[in-house]
Amino acid sequence: MTNSVYTPETTKKLRRSQSDKMLTGVCGGWATYLGIDANVLRIGMVAAVFLSVGIAIPVYVAAAILTPEEDS
Repeated sequence: MTNSVYTPETTKKLRRSQSDKMLTGVCGGWATYLGIDANVLRIGMVAAVFLSVGIAIPVYVAAAILTPEEDS
């Protein structure tokens, strides 16, 4: 029988990045959380802005407001 013990150190936390940011750090923080390159996420976000006729902009602003900044 395996013993599955919850350890808080293994839990990922979604935070805005302080080191990998261009505007507010949303894409850098989300990329770290998802385990992908931040530039890929930034290109996807720019594409989403054009393809959604600007609807992605309020989504980005909401993510910037609601996602807490990472600790230093």
